Order: sequence, then structure tokens, then C-alpha cells
Amino acid sequence: MEKNASEVSADSLEASRKSWAHHPGNPFTWPESKKWRILLVAAAATLLIGINASSVTTPASMIAERFHVTESAFPHSFWPVTIWNTGAAFGPMVGLPLLENFGIQRGYMLLYLAFTIMVVPQAVAPNFAALLVSRAIAGTLAGILQNVMEQLSTDMWATDKERNLPITLYSYVFAAGATLGPALGSIVGNLSWRWVLYVQLIIYCAFIPLVVGFIKETRGPILLKQHAEKDETLAKAMGDLQRPAFSTLLREAALRPATLLVTEPVVFFFTLWAAFCFGLVFIMSQSVAQVYRETYGFSDSASGLVQISLFVGETIGFFACLPQNAYYQRSAARNTVKPGVPIPEARLPLSIPASLVGLAGGLFWYGWASFPHVHWMIPTIGLAFVGFAIVVIITAVDMYITDAYTTFAGSAIAAVAMGQYLFAAWLPLAAKSMYTNLGFQWASSLLGFVALALTLAPIVLLFKGETVRKKSKFIAKAANS
Repeated sequence: MEKNASEVSADSLEASRKSWAHHPGNPFTWPESKKWRILLVAAAATLLIGINASSVTTPASMIAERFHVTESAFPHSFWPVTIWNTGAAFGPMVGLPLLENFGIQRGYMLLYLAFTIMVVPQAVAPNFAALLVSRAIAGTLAGILQNVMEQLSTDMWATDKERNLPITLYSYVFAAGATLGPALGSIVGNLSWRWVLYVQLIIYCAFIPLVVGFIKETRGPILLKQHAEKDETLAKAMGDLQRPAFSTLLREAALRPATLLVTEPVVFFFTLWAAFCFGLVFIMSQSVAQVYRETYGFSDSASGLVQISLFVGETIGFFACLPQNAYYQRSAARNTVKPGVPIPEARLPLSIPASLVGLAGGLFWYGWASFPHVHWMIPTIGLAFVGFAIVVIITAVDMYITDAYTTFAGSAIAAVAMGQYLFAAWLPLAAKSMYTNLGFQWASSLLGFVALALTLAPIVLLFKGETVRKKSKFIAKAANS
């Protein structure tokens, strides 16, 4: 029996789709070595770019003195960090849709070159206003570049099991870069605050060949279009591909994250939780300098090095997430709603003790060990606990949001990222007055109590997550799409 024209067309289209699914140009089919070369270069870039955010906190007093910025009533020297993170919060809303629509490779290279160039006016700024403007532009570019790494993971690995390690690595380098900034400022700051930026410029310039040589185009639609020009079978799949207009992408990138943030309790509370953690990285850049200077007589440079303890904790947290990822995968065997599919709430068990013991406990430890008669290493250990919790929590939030919101995960993650940058920008402005007025012990305790309160969010989801997800309009819509 002969097939009619519509059946032949459907068969042809199905064949073209299968052809692309197994095509060597499809990122999902690339060798693991190629995928990891791309991702590791992006991870290194994410970490290095994060250093630019916080490296000026250690020589802040030098910057204030050079530009005659007063510090008595308000920490004006922190404005370069605030303006950087504010730009990073809003840059991805425009930048990421551009990269999704026109391709990652060229866009990433241009953005990285532009970011590197913007380090120059930071280093040679003749006045405080010029420093702030150049920092704002650099932060805007940096926010896009840092968020690209997560996009690369979803472009190159098809399943959540494959993406476990890449996204965990992203969460780690995202936090670690900002944590290491004050340490670089401590090492180089004795020369001049400008040299803190000159050294970064040298590093960023040296990294350009790696970006140019290893960052490849990973966007499936872009690659399909390129190969379809030479392959008639793929051209049929390209014809079937419905890509939204750029104006639609831009509108969704601007509006959907905000909509999710105000209408979805999971996104709202998890954004608060993750944003508080990332904000702590920058609060500590203020707190540690004040606490160790006044309690132990440390110089600004020495106190900057103390923050390496946060990085040590973050590194331990990264490795602790690996068995957590394995536990998540094993949860598929006990999923009665969707057999064979891992349960989103299985992302959370490690994050709860990390939040209670690591985050809240570490903050209480850091605060109540900060006395002159207690060795300086004791509160420093508390900081390591905080660093451990920061990476575990940020990873859990990213993973859970991705699993729960599937189709809308990009917008939900964008809401979380925006919250993280905004907390990092504005929360630390209150750190100096808080630690001065409340005292070192109670200021850290206040942060610890906030951490305890935020831990309720994952505890509720661990036990009632399925019920909460069933009530979500976005999760229901994603499940039916």
C-alpha cells in the first residue's frame, strides 16, 4: 500500500531528526574529551573573572586615600564592588538571549576581549567616577561570561546524570573566584592597588589564546543551520525547527525570571537562600578585615589571606557534592510517580546539614571565637565551614531548580543568579556598621540566625516537595510541554 504525501513527509522529517541526533556536528555526540576541554576553559575563565569582582576590597583603604573618599560614616570604598555586581545582575538579561540567538563562540570571544580591555581603565582610572564607570561595564560583561558556563553544560550534555559534574563545577568556580579576589589583593596590594588590576590584566591577556583556541560553538540550532547548508536531509530538520524571534527571547529573558521570582515560592525562597550565601562571600571581605585587624592586629593584606580558608571550605564542599549527585541518581529506583526518573528533592539532603552546621554553625563559630585571647586560627576554621556550606547550597539550588522547572529552568536560574549578584552588591554595605554597632559576636550571630531561618525552605521541600511542585503552574506547564 502506497503512503500518501503527508506520511512520506512525516517519515522524511523523522529521518532528518534522527540524522541530526547522531550527526558528528551535534554537541551531544561529541567526544567527552572535546566537551571537557571546552568546559574546563570556561570554568577557568569563570573563576578568573570572579576575582575581578572582589580583588579591590583588600586595597580599599588605598583607593579611598588616593581618591579622597571618606569612610567614617559609610563604606564608600565598597562602591566599586557594588557597581560591578549590579552590572553583573542585569547584563545576562540582554546578553544571554543574544548568545542563544546568534551563537556562543564568537559572542563569548568578543565579550571576553571586551572584559579584558575594561580592566585597563580600572587600573589607570584618574578619579573615583572613572573607576566606577569602568567597573560597571566590566561587571555587566562578566555577568554574561560567568553564566555562559551553565549554558555550555546544557548544550553539550543531554541528560541530568551527565550534567551533574559540569553544573557542580560551575557552582564551585562561581563562588571560588569571588572568594580568591581578596587573597590576590593581599599578595599584590603591597605594591599598589593599581598593580592588583595590572596583574589581572596580564592573566586575562595570557588566557586569550585558550579562549580563542578551545571555546567552540555549542548551540545546537546554530550548528544545525551550518550543517544544513551542506546536507539536504538536515535542511528538512532545520525547516521544522521553530526558533522564536529575538524580540520574544529578549522579552522572556527580562520578564519571565521576575515573574517566577514573585509567583513561585520555590524560586523566591531558594533565591534568598543562594543569594544570602553568595552575599556572605562579599560580607566576609568586609567583616574579616575589620575583625582580624581590631582583634588580632592583622594588616589589610594579612586579613585578605585569611579568606583563603573560605576557599578551602568551598573546595571540600565541591568534593562533598559528588556523592550527593550519586544519591540523587539512585533515587530514580524509588520514584513511584515517574518510575526511572530521579526525584528532585533527592538533591537536598546534604544541603540541609550544610546549612545548619556549616553555614549557621560556622557563622556562630566565627563570631564567638573572635576574641583576642582565642588563637586566630579558631575563627578561621569557622570560615572554612561557611565556605563549605556556600558551595553545597548553591549547587543544590541550581540542581533542584533545573530538575523541577525543566523547560523554564533557564529563566528560574536567571532569577537566582540576579538575586545572588544583587545580594553581593548591596548586602555588604551594611557589614561595617553592623559589626561596629552590634559587636563582632552578635553581628555574626545575626547572620547565623538568618541562615537558620532560610534552612526551613529545603526542609519543607524535602518532606512536601511533591505537593509544592503539583501546585506550581510553571512546573505543570513544563511537564506538559
